[in-house]
Amino acid sequence: MGSVTGAVLKMLLLLSTPNWNRVLAGNSYDCDAPLVSALSQASFSSSSELSSSHGPGFARLNRRDGAGGWSPLVSNKYQWLQIDLGERMEITSVATQGGYGSSNWVTSYLLMFSDSGRNWKQYRQEDSIWGFAGNANADSVVYCRLQPSIKARFLRFIPLEWNPKGRIGMRIEVFGCAYRSEVVDLDGKSSLLYRFDQKSLSPIKDIISLKFKTTQSYGVLLHWEGLNGAHITLELRRGKLYFLINSGDAKLASSHAPTSLTLGSLLDDQHWHSVLIQRLGRQVNLTVDEHRHHFHAQGEFSYLHLDYEGNVSFSCSQPQSVPVTFLSPRSYLALPGASREDEVSATFQFRTWNKAGLLLFSELQLVSGGLLLFLNDGKLKLNLYRPGKLPSDITAGVGLNDGQWHSVSLFAKRNYLSVTVDGQVASAAPSMGPEHIYSGGSYYFGGCPDNSVGSKCKSPLGGFQGCMRLISISHKVVDLISVQQGSLGNFSDLQIDSCGIMDRCLPNYCEHGGECSQSWDTFHCNCANTGYSGATCHNSIYEQSCEAYKHRGNTSGFYYIDSDGSGPLEPFLLYCNMTETAWTIIQHNGSDITRVRNTNPENPYAGSFKYVASLEQLQATINHAEYCEQELTYYCRKSRLVNEKDGTPLSWWVGRTNETQTYWGGSLPDLQKCACGLEGNCIDSQYSCNCDADLNEWTNDTGFLSYKEHLPVTKIVITDTRRPHSEAAYKLGPLLCRGDRLFWNSASFNTEASYLHFPTFHGELSADVSFFFKTTASSGVFLENLGITDYIRIELRSPAVVTFSFDVGNGPSEISVQSPTHFNDNQWHHVWVERNMKEAAVQVDQLSPRRQPAPADGHVLLQLNSQLFVGGTATRQRGFLGCIRSLQLNGVALDLEERAKVTPGVEPGCGGHCSSYGKLCHHGGKCREKPSGFSCDCTSSAYTGPFCSDEISAYFGSGASIIYNFQENYSLSKNSSSHAASFQGDVKLSRETIKFSFRTTRTPSLLLYVSSFYKEYLSVIIARNGSLQIRYKLNRYQEPDVVNFDFKNMADGQLHHIKINREEAVVFVEIDENARRQVHLASGTELSAIRSLVLGRILEHSDVDQETALAGAQGFLGCLSAVQLSHVAPLKAALHPSRPAPITILGHVTESSCVAQAGTDATSRERTHSFADHSGTRDGREPLTNTIKSDSAIIGGLIAVVIFILLCITAIAVRIYQQKRLYRRNEAKRSENVDSAEAVLKSELNIQHAVGENQKEYFF
Repeated sequence: MGSVTGAVLKMLLLLSTPNWNRVLAGNSYDCDAPLVSALSQASFSSSSELSSSHGPGFARLNRRDGAGGWSPLVSNKYQWLQIDLGERMEITSVATQGGYGSSNWVTSYLLMFSDSGRNWKQYRQEDSIWGFAGNANADSVVYCRLQPSIKARFLRFIPLEWNPKGRIGMRIEVFGCAYRSEVVDLDGKSSLLYRFDQKSLSPIKDIISLKFKTTQSYGVLLHWEGLNGAHITLELRRGKLYFLINSGDAKLASSHAPTSLTLGSLLDDQHWHSVLIQRLGRQVNLTVDEHRHHFHAQGEFSYLHLDYEGNVSFSCSQPQSVPVTFLSPRSYLALPGASREDEVSATFQFRTWNKAGLLLFSELQLVSGGLLLFLNDGKLKLNLYRPGKLPSDITAGVGLNDGQWHSVSLFAKRNYLSVTVDGQVASAAPSMGPEHIYSGGSYYFGGCPDNSVGSKCKSPLGGFQGCMRLISISHKVVDLISVQQGSLGNFSDLQIDSCGIMDRCLPNYCEHGGECSQSWDTFHCNCANTGYSGATCHNSIYEQSCEAYKHRGNTSGFYYIDSDGSGPLEPFLLYCNMTETAWTIIQHNGSDITRVRNTNPENPYAGSFKYVASLEQLQATINHAEYCEQELTYYCRKSRLVNEKDGTPLSWWVGRTNETQTYWGGSLPDLQKCACGLEGNCIDSQYSCNCDADLNEWTNDTGFLSYKEHLPVTKIVITDTRRPHSEAAYKLGPLLCRGDRLFWNSASFNTEASYLHFPTFHGELSADVSFFFKTTASSGVFLENLGITDYIRIELRSPAVVTFSFDVGNGPSEISVQSPTHFNDNQWHHVWVERNMKEAAVQVDQLSPRRQPAPADGHVLLQLNSQLFVGGTATRQRGFLGCIRSLQLNGVALDLEERAKVTPGVEPGCGGHCSSYGKLCHHGGKCREKPSGFSCDCTSSAYTGPFCSDEISAYFGSGASIIYNFQENYSLSKNSSSHAASFQGDVKLSRETIKFSFRTTRTPSLLLYVSSFYKEYLSVIIARNGSLQIRYKLNRYQEPDVVNFDFKNMADGQLHHIKINREEAVVFVEIDENARRQVHLASGTELSAIRSLVLGRILEHSDVDQETALAGAQGFLGCLSAVQLSHVAPLKAALHPSRPAPITILGHVTESSCVAQAGTDATSRERTHSFADHSGTRDGREPLTNTIKSDSAIIGGLIAVVIFILLCITAIAVRIYQQKRLYRRNEAKRSENVDSAEAVLKSELNIQHAVGENQKEYFF
C-alpha cells in the first residue's frame, strides 16, 4: 500500500453510541458557552494597535477597558485580530461589536481558523460566501451562527470594510465548548492495526468515523479486510479520497454496486477533513466533509481490536511551511535578492486553476533584460529576453493548472539556462544560454507592481492567482512571516500564511452530465452533447412533446423529446406524426408476431418488451398526453385466456405499474374481458373472449388498450399451450399518445385582485420558469414567491417591458426585456426565466435574452417560504388581467385549470389561439379554434396536412385529364333551350387567382383550361417552341389576348411555379418567383358563366384558337402540383375527396411526389431510420419459423438490386397489395369465421417474412 506521510488519523473507529449520537446531533447539544471572556491578555494578538489602550486585549465583547476595543495602527485589509483559545474547541457562533462610544466599527470581515497559529484556513458560508456581515454602529451586537461548526484552537478576524467616517474597531466573543479527541501521528511507514475478533458476529450497523490532515496528496488512510477476501480501502490520490470496495465473492458482486468512487478535493491542505462511513445492512453512506454518496454494497463487516506498528506517536506534529495566496491579478510579492551575482536561482511550489499568469520576474544587471517565468495554457515557460537579441525560451510541464502542488526550480548562469518542474529538467542549448548574466536586486513573484513604482517588471499574460510556498532565492529560504510583518520585501493583495484555493467544481453544479472546469474565480460548464444549454446546462434544447413541436410549425419526423424539461430525465428519440393532432409513436423490440408453444402454469412463457425510452420517461410522456393507446393482438388455437372452471387467468399482461392485468384490447379495465365481450359479439356468447371458446382453429382477440395508468405493456405471460394442437401468438403495436394536456393548460384572470396559489417553489440553486401569456392590460404581476428576505417576481412592467426581479441575499436585482412592439396585443407571448449560481436570464419570444452575472462569491441559495402566487401578489395589488398558459417551474407543469375551477375571479381555459397561431396555416388554410388549441381548415386550399403545407401532386399519363364541372354549382333550367339563358343569375367572374406548379418535357402541352357557356375561355399552354402562353378570351367576338413568356424553354424537365392574378382587365403574372409581367387585356373584363376547368387533354370540340386547340389535343404528360383556381382545388378534389365533387378523371392520373423531391428524400430517410432503430428481437424460447437469416437477406438483396430490379419492383407491388388486403381482412376480423382467422395468422406470418425481405432489399 501507499503511505500518508504526515497524515493524522483521528477516531479511526468510532462505535460508541453516545459519541455517535453527538455526531448526528450536530449543534443540538449544549455547545454555546462564551469562550473569550475568561481568556488572559496574552491570548489576544493583532497585526498592530493604534495605542496601548487600543490593544487586542481590550477586544472582549461589552467591555469598556482601555479605549473600549481593539483598533489597528492603520486601517487597511491587512490587519487582523487573533485569539488563542488554549486548546482545540468546537466553535458554534461568533459575535462582534464596534469600539465603545466611538465611530469605529467593522461592517464586514473574514473569519480564519487554525490548529497551530499557522497555515490559516478561511471559514466559508454556503461554500461561496467570503465575508461575514458586521456592525452598523459601535454598540449593537451582531451574532453569526456557524453551520457547520469550527474545530480549532486559533481564530483570526480580518476586517474587510469599516465605517468610512471612522476606523477599524472591534470587540468580539466566541461561543462553543471543549472538543477533546485522541490523535495519532503517522510518518508514512507506520500504521495502526485493528485485528478481527473471530468470536464476534457481524453487526447490522457499522459506523467508521475519522478525521485526518496531511500535506501529502497520496497515501492509504484505512484498509479493512473481512471474510472471503472482502476489503475496503480509503486512499488519497491527487488530494482526493478514493473509496474502493471488493466483496471478495464473485457470486455476490452486483453490477450496480460501484467498485470505487471519488469524493472530496484539495484534501492535502494540512487542515482537518472528516470521513464517515455508515453501513446499515448493505446500504452504505460515505461522507467526506459535507459531500455524501450513497450506494448498495456487498460483503460484511466485523468488530476489530487495536494494535499498532512502526513509528507511531499519539500527538500531532505541525509542519511549518507558510503558504501565500495571490488573491487577484493585481497581486504581487516583491523580494530582495543579492545583486550582481553571476547566476540567478529560485525555487518554489505553486498550485492554481488558471491556465496563464506570471510566476516570477527577475531583473538582470548590467544589461537591460530579465528572466520571465510564467504559465501559458497550463505549461511553464521560461523566457530570457535581452535588447537586440532573440529571446531564449524553454517550455516544461503540461496541465499544471490542475490545482495540485507543483515544484519549480529556476537556474541561469553563463551559457546555461534550465527550469525543473516536478523533478523533470528542461534546459536550453548552450548557444541559447546567456553569454553573461548578473542577478538584479529584486524578484517579483505572481505579478508586477503598477508603473508608478518604477519597476522594470513585465507581465505579458497578467498576474498569477493561486498559492505559493517554500520560496527560496539564491538557495536561501524566504521568511514569509517577516514579509507579513513588513520587515522584508513588499506586497499587494496577498493573504500570507494561508492557501485560499478552493475547488469550485465540488460539488459539481453543472447539471445533466455537463463537464465542469474552473479558474481561480469561477467555474464553467461544457454542455456539449448533453442536450442541454445555459451556464449550468440546466435548460433542455428539446421540446417536451410532439404537440409543442407541432406548434413551432414542424412536420412529421423523428424528434428528441425531453418530457420533464429541465428535470432529471434525459431526452429520447421518437417519431411525431403531425396530423390534426400530434401523435407520439414510441417503438419497442416486440413489434413482430411471436408464436408460443409448450407452456403451462408451472412453465409459463414471459415475453418482455423493451422500449426506446425508460419507464420514467414513458410515464412522463403518458402523463403529458391527452390520450394514449396500444394495440394488443392475441392469436389462439386451443389456448385460453381464462380457466373456465375456477376463473383463474391463464394468460395476462403487465403494465408500467408492474401490476397484472387480465383485460384485453378493446375492453375496459374490468377483469377477464375482451373487446368482443364488451360488444357482445364473441364467437361463443357464453364467454367474454373469443379465445376462451377453446376452438381447435385459429381465432383472435384484438383491440386497443387505452387506460393510461396501465400503459405501456411491458410483459405478456402465456401458460396454456401445452395441450395437443395448442398454440398461441401475440403482437403488440407501438405506444401511441395524442396531444399534450399541459401545453394548453391555461387560466383567465378577470380581476386585478384575483390570483391562483400553489405550494412554495423550491429552486434553491437552479430555478427556471416558463409560460405563455396574452393580455390587453398595460401591466400586471405574472408570478411572485416570497421568503423572509429572498423573493422572485415576474411581471409585465409596461406594455413593452417584461421584468424579472429577485433577491437571494445580495440585494434586489432586476433584469428587463424591452420589445420594439407592445406585448399587450392579445396574442400569445412566451416568457422564459432562469436563475442559477452563475447568472440570471430572461427571454421573451424570439427577442435576444438578457443576462446578469451573479456576484462573485455572493449568496447563491434562493430561500422562499410563502405560497407561490400566480396572476397576482400577496397584497392583491398589481394583479394580471389576461391569460396564462403552460406554466412550468423547473420542468414541472402547474395545473392552472384545476385550481381555477375553485378560485373566484379566475376561469379555467382561454380561447383566442388563432390570433397567435393562425400564421401556421399556409396556402389559404383557415385557422379554427378548438377548446385546447387550434386546427387548420384546408378545405379551400390546394394543399393538405396539419398546416395546409403538404402539396398535392399528380402524374398525368399520355391523354389523361381531370375535369372539374362548375355547372353543378348553378341551377340550370330544364325548359331552356339555350345554355346561356339557362344560367341563373348569369354569374360573371371579374377576378381570379390561379396558382400551380408543373414539370414536363413535352411540347405543345395544355396545362390548364377554363371554359364558359358563352364560348369564352382561359388557357395556359406550352407552345411548340417551349414558350409559356396565357390566353384570355373574354369576348367571343374578339381574338384572345396572349401573354407570351419566351425567355426560356419551359418544357425543360424542371419544376416551374406559375401565379396568375387578374383584376378585371389587368393581369399580373409571376413565373418561378422572379419573372414578372403586368398586361392589360383588350378582349374584356369578365369571364361569364364558367362551365368547367380541365387539366390535361381537352376531349370536347371547343371553339378555341389554333394554338390552344393543338395543345388541348396533345394534352399534358408530366407532373402537376397544387393547382388552385380561386377557391377551387381540382387536384385535391380528385385525389383527396372530402365530400362529393363534380370531378371526372380520364386516363392514367396517379398521385405522385415527383414534384416534391425533398419530400421523397425525407420519406426515404425516415424509412431507413425505421429499419435501423426499430428492428425487433424475438424471444429465444420459440423463434418464428419464418425468421429471415441475415446472410440470406444480404445475398438476396444484392442480387435483387443488381440483377432483378424490375422483378423486385413487381414483387413489392404485389406484396403491398397483399398487405392492404390483409389490413381490410383484419378490420372485419370479428365477423369472420375461425377458418378465416387461421388464414389471417398464416397470411400475416408469410407477409411478415415477405415485407422483411422487401425492406432489406430496398435498404441495400
